[in-house]
Amino acid sequence: MGTDRDTTEDSVSDGAAGTRVPSTGTPSTGMSSAAAPSVGASAGGAPSGGAPSPGESGSDRVARRDDAVRAAVEHGLLGPEAPIIALLDVPGIKASVAELRAAFDAVTAPGTPVLHAFAVKATPLVPVLRLLHEHGIGAEVASPGELALARAAGVPPSETVLDSPAKTITELREALALGIAVNADNPQELDRIDGLVGDLTGGANGGPMTPSRPRSPIGIRVNPQVGGGSIEALSTATATSKFGVALRDEGAREWIVQAYADRPWLTRLHAHTGSQGIPLSLMARGIAETYALAEEINRRVGRQQIDTLDIGGGLPVNFGSDVTTPTYAQYARLLAEAVPGLFDGRYGLVTEFGRSLLAKHGTVVARVEYAKSAGGRPVAVTHAGVQIATRTVYAPGSWPLRIAAYDALGRPKAGPDVVQDIAGPACFAGDLLAEGRALPLLEQGDYAAALDTGAYYFAHHYAYNSLARPGVYGFASVEGGNGNGNGGTDVRFAVVREPQGVEEIVAESGGSRPTALTAL
Repeated sequence: MGTDRDTTEDSVSDGAAGTRVPSTGTPSTGMSSAAAPSVGASAGGAPSGGAPSPGESGSDRVARRDDAVRAAVEHGLLGPEAPIIALLDVPGIKASVAELRAAFDAVTAPGTPVLHAFAVKATPLVPVLRLLHEHGIGAEVASPGELALARAAGVPPSETVLDSPAKTITELREALALGIAVNADNPQELDRIDGLVGDLTGGANGGPMTPSRPRSPIGIRVNPQVGGGSIEALSTATATSKFGVALRDEGAREWIVQAYADRPWLTRLHAHTGSQGIPLSLMARGIAETYALAEEINRRVGRQQIDTLDIGGGLPVNFGSDVTTPTYAQYARLLAEAVPGLFDGRYGLVTEFGRSLLAKHGTVVARVEYAKSAGGRPVAVTHAGVQIATRTVYAPGSWPLRIAAYDALGRPKAGPDVVQDIAGPACFAGDLLAEGRALPLLEQGDYAAALDTGAYYFAHHYAYNSLARPGVYGFASVEGGNGNGNGGTDVRFAVVREPQGVEEIVAESGGSRPTALTAL
């Protein structure tokens, strides 16, 4: 693929072409820290297993990022006419996938079926899903749109899991017809599934005792009600969470056991304790409660009816530095210690990680359009704000981002730190990527990079002020990749999502129907 800018023909393609960029081999220096207990690994405490290994320091990732920013500027992907882009570090994504698979392989009995399903909501981009699929990762979807994205990426039904608290009967019918795994959220949804299973297997509508098994693996999502973390909105196992069957509510446990006894085709059990801000110990406790319930159900029905446990995702991300912590290996070891029976081969496993696979491999880079001062504080007005960092702008205490400073040539900016604000383009005062942040002073024409934005940021556009969606580009760098023996780094880009044009904005805003309301 290419772009309409002549200067990028050789640097942006389907990945076959590249652009030569000399590598300095030194880490970036123009960076601010945004550590916060509510989002960092410290919110959950480190599990047993020790500190991350040196290979998890992030220095390679920093070097790749610096090379990519410089290459993007040099070849016109980023500049006065393209003042904001999003970058995805493809080697970094592949490394995270390998770390995830290796971590669970290390604690799981040989031959155990394991499906790692990426939470599509984290980065709903078809090329990302295809890349993950080609490296052994499935898809966890929670809407018709996400299912369509997964199918467009080539993820087969057998590697797809449907979760949602509000599945329509149409969604359920499609999933069951395709053989997609379904986790029922509540008793009323299970009633719907009863009828659909009866239709698909030839049994009576609503008859849960049909002996036939549907194509789809089906389970129930439970809420173990073990408590919340530091971000209430992402705590899914509180006493009043909207998700799943509340396990500790009066009569709920007995209802769940009976539901399985009445339906031999219910073969899975699912729980997801939470996401960012949840302590690992609490995540493990939720999984332990779910495992204990599976053991009880199998014991009471007299057979190994539940054969697969879906333990969700939720591994928190360290937004405070380039260090990856906690790691998948630490989490897997903690689970093996807390719930050893989970990995002894009697249960297949499904995971649903999202943020932890992609966050640290994404960067938004925006040009400083103007540099000004207000109340004695410098303000860098950029093209990145609420439209790509909605959570950070509206809840900065829970979602702070680190910012890296680059000069007008895309090189890490040096110089003394100056306390300054990094503002976005939206027309409200709170549109700030960072407030009072110490960085080398950003000047007009420089670039501010919002780090760790590969999940839940630029892929989730918020169209305030009808601001356009930025282009998204994957990149890979290879040392000495041009083959001329001169060393250096070869950076290759591929278009993941084209920048949005104003024509698209008009079309999406009813542009083809300008008189629709005047006739009423």
